[in-house]
Amino acid sequence: MRLVFAGTPETAVPSLEALLGSRHEVVAVVTRPDAPSGRGRHVEASPVALRAAEAGIEALKPVKARDPEFLDRLRALHPDCCPVVAYGALLPQAALDIPPRGWVNLHFSLLPAWRGAAPVQHAILHGDDVTGASTFELVAAMDAGPVYGVLTEPILPTDTTGTLLKRLAVAGATLLTATLDGIEDGTLTAIPQPEDGISFTTKITVADAEVDWKLSAMAIDRLIRACTPDPGAWTTLDGARIKLGPLAPPLLVSGTLAPGEVAVAKSDVFVGTGTQAVRLGTVQAPGKRAMSAADWARGLRISDENPVRFG
Repeated sequence: MRLVFAGTPETAVPSLEALLGSRHEVVAVVTRPDAPSGRGRHVEASPVALRAAEAGIEALKPVKARDPEFLDRLRALHPDCCPVVAYGALLPQAALDIPPRGWVNLHFSLLPAWRGAAPVQHAILHGDDVTGASTFELVAAMDAGPVYGVLTEPILPTDTTGTLLKRLAVAGATLLTATLDGIEDGTLTAIPQPEDGISFTTKITVADAEVDWKLSAMAIDRLIRACTPDPGAWTTLDGARIKLGPLAPPLLVSGTLAPGEVAVAKSDVFVGTGTQAVRLGTVQAPGKRAMSAADWARGLRISDENPVRFG
């Protein structure tokens, strides 16, 4: 089939790579416009656009997917089907109607669970044991189309959004390619999603990523892992924002620390929560690089005479 692939971040690149090596023909990609990126905020093309350039494929970068010029160009490409992975913008019905075999979305959850923008983050945040990926026919309603195929993936106790999404992106690329093969062969039929088990996600913001030390240790662990690497969990110390990496194992330790109270013992740094104390992993102070909690604590000279408290 002739394909126009829609995607933007690094997460979408494994799927594009798999399709470039498949029996299908990728004639163009659709991706978000170039945007400021990195600490220097230099304007850069998306990872999908960069891979398309390497492959010599046209990259369409509409500001809005309803722009007439974009829709005209998409029609002129005559795609049979348009696979989508983390494109990052809503597609209007006028775009959905163009490919005769529709738009096929790879979504990183077991639909109908965790429809929306941040399924992996919410699966970790809510303590799910298993997640996965689904391919489905894109419709106007958010992630509500009939499902072609699924795969499952266990969520490990140490998984962050970054590590879990990396595994799902690779496995999902195989699922997406197999789905398109089945659509072309006529051996795959999409099945409507059940009405039960529907849940929705919202984007986790920087404000959402602030650690509330009055919560349980388990809830704090999940929040930090869900927010790693983006937007990054954080707390405050004397009014300054401190970024936190995943907690260090063993997660729970005995102690009588109050929520947010910091204590140092040998090479460990402990913080009190609403339940048990936890071990800090990495810490990043404003304007500094991330470092081990022990190195950070040594720089502050934390002691009984010089106590520290977060929040």
